[in-house]
Amino acid sequence: MSEEVILRFNEVSFEYTYHKPVLDEVSFSVRRGAKFTLMGQNGAGKSTIFGLISGQLQLKKGDIFITKEASIGSAKQTLDRAELELTIEEYFSKAFNKVPYNLKSHIDKVLEVVNLSLPLERKVGETSGGQQARLLLAFALIQEPDILLLDEPTNNLDKEGIDHLISFLIMYEKTVLVISHDADFLNCFTEGVIYLDVHTHKIESYNGDYYMVVEEISKRIERESMENARARKIIIDRKEKVNFFSHKGGKMRQLAAKMKAETEELEDGLIDVRREDKTIRKFEIKAQNTIGPVVSIQAIDTIRHEQFGVKEVDLQIKKNTHVLVTGPNGVGKSTFLRSLVAGQSPGAKIVDGIRVGYYSQDFSQLDYGLKVFDYLSSIENDEETISVETMRSVAASFLITGDLMQNKIVDLSEGQKGLLAFVSLVLLRPGLLILDEPTNHINFRHLPIIAQAINGYSGALIMVSHMEEFVKQIRVDETVDLLK
Repeated sequence: MSEEVILRFNEVSFEYTYHKPVLDEVSFSVRRGAKFTLMGQNGAGKSTIFGLISGQLQLKKGDIFITKEASIGSAKQTLDRAELELTIEEYFSKAFNKVPYNLKSHIDKVLEVVNLSLPLERKVGETSGGQQARLLLAFALIQEPDILLLDEPTNNLDKEGIDHLISFLIMYEKTVLVISHDADFLNCFTEGVIYLDVHTHKIESYNGDYYMVVEEISKRIERESMENARARKIIIDRKEKVNFFSHKGGKMRQLAAKMKAETEELEDGLIDVRREDKTIRKFEIKAQNTIGPVVSIQAIDTIRHEQFGVKEVDLQIKKNTHVLVTGPNGVGKSTFLRSLVAGQSPGAKIVDGIRVGYYSQDFSQLDYGLKVFDYLSSIENDEETISVETMRSVAASFLITGDLMQNKIVDLSEGQKGLLAFVSLVLLRPGLLILDEPTNHINFRHLPIIAQAINGYSGALIMVSHMEEFVKQIRVDETVDLLK
């Protein structure tokens, strides 16, 4: 591999809001052809670094050096809502300053790379979440970039899609920076970690495969914590002696002054141990009290190899029944959930009077134009008046703290949007919970807590998820496979 540095950050600082830094004199470099993970807690600024590299954000302080003529391709986490109205051909034309005369040929080749076959006249918004994930990747690849930026590329992908992506990235000879919470995916092809600390706004760089780096970080934290513990024990002992000697006269008082100065040096020398990512607190999604069937499903529309079909189902979903809907990308899982929520599914109906809590994989249930506080204030559950104190307390338990309350939802990171969606479900107390890829954009540290809350939910539940390790933790009473 070439030792040429293709990308370098030199003491880069950035903030969206005055005196609230996201990056503080960050420095790191990446060699040509290297594949690195960009790691950090939700909201730490990982996507900000991508925005600075791609030029979507303007540098405020410091320098960013990119090797002359090195091109950059960026696969975003989600499509912009305006892009959903474009045809696939119109969408890919946006990747070029000057659209090539043989655009369709370029599109055909790049769709083959991401293992996707779709008519170019289809609207982007008419594709499934997994197909959109592939389109996002293809959009970056069609530019044949020297630096490929991937932001949560496995979101919505089924196992086949993830395996295909891993194979591609292993063979890809150019530079790759990837943001992902999928540890197994990262361990397959990355060779190091660039860690962004959400507390200090600094960067730490590590070489090695993902699991080895995570273990190294954990051991370092443990070692430094033990050193600090020993130092604090000495400090406490010294302070007790200083307090005792300072009340004596003559040389004893002089000794106390000397020991006080040494104690202050010890305190200054305490290691600034990197604080681990915060996790959300354990929570409960209380259910609306319902009697009898909550959802009746007789049929589900499906798509397979561009052929429309119908899956015959005879299912009455009642309180405390958990249903998992499975099938490959593009078969119609998310389309079914959207149409069910909207009351437009011809073969399924939600009983009148049922409060529906919907976690959409693209967060379409969130009003991006509202401030976080105003959005949460609009939630009602017909069973209790939600006080501002309760609302703020629930939000804080999901790391949506006071400083975020006046932010517009559109300005939150994707991970924060996901946590905000769970806040709304807790406040709503739904009789029916519909979860479409509830692990998307969520820090892996939060997933066991979310799984526990879902298992404890006593209402009716319908869920779609491609994350096998997460599904294994969930109580499932019935599985509906759209391929069978």
